[in-house]
Amino acid sequence: MLAWLTLAGLGACATVPENSSGAGSQSLVGVDPLVENPDPLEGFNRAMYQFNDGLDDYVFKPVAQGYEWVLPQVMRRGVANFFSNLLEPLVVLNDLLQGKFVQASSDSARFLVNTTLGLGGLFDVATPMALPKHKEDFGQTLGVWGLGEGAYVVWPFLGPMNVRDSFGWGVDWLSSPISYVQPAEASWGLWLTDKVDQRAWALGAKDVLQQAASDDPYIFVREAYRQKRQNDIYDGDPPATQLSPLDDDLLFQDDPPPAK
Repeated sequence: MLAWLTLAGLGACATVPENSSGAGSQSLVGVDPLVENPDPLEGFNRAMYQFNDGLDDYVFKPVAQGYEWVLPQVMRRGVANFFSNLLEPLVVLNDLLQGKFVQASSDSARFLVNTTLGLGGLFDVATPMALPKHKEDFGQTLGVWGLGEGAYVVWPFLGPMNVRDSFGWGVDWLSSPISYVQPAEASWGLWLTDKVDQRAWALGAKDVLQQAASDDPYIFVREAYRQKRQNDIYDGDPPATQLSPLDDDLLFQDDPPPAK
């Protein structure tokens, strides 16, 4: 959903001030969509953005606020740790698919340590043992393999993605242990619990978005998402490329000169 992506997107903007495209951001037909057409599905995307924003305001945010009020922080941290650990084998798989064998060893050790000593992942005992958390998904793997991002698209309920990440999300979902929990209602219940927990940790994100996005939060979220994913694919060190005028105008304007 929108709000819990906002802070991550803002972080990406801050860490990638000169790199919003490049080898990993070419479209599926070899054309940078930000330069040629920044948003070919903009009409649909804006409608879905408004739908998700309203859904967040009237459903997810109130539920997350109630969840935060009922559960103390230590219990919510345990829930977050549990879901993070549950998906750790997918991180290891994508490590291997990307050729990150040392990281795969570290993440495998992290999963074993947290599953055993951390009581099924409720406690993160691996990070203090110099086994840091990494985030890898199949969308990133496709980007590392050189597949372009394709058109930007905002999906109902799921939020901002692109064609490549939409396919990657499907593969990740089918690979997730949560998708095989029976009955199906329990599987979707676990998925929703994870999303509510994530939303609870990002309750201040929309306020940050409103302060940073000025007149058009939709465009800000779109560019923040694209840069975040570029940053993810290149592990925080994307190649230096020429920004489009749209990037430059929206995200990296210089402060106005002081009034005389």
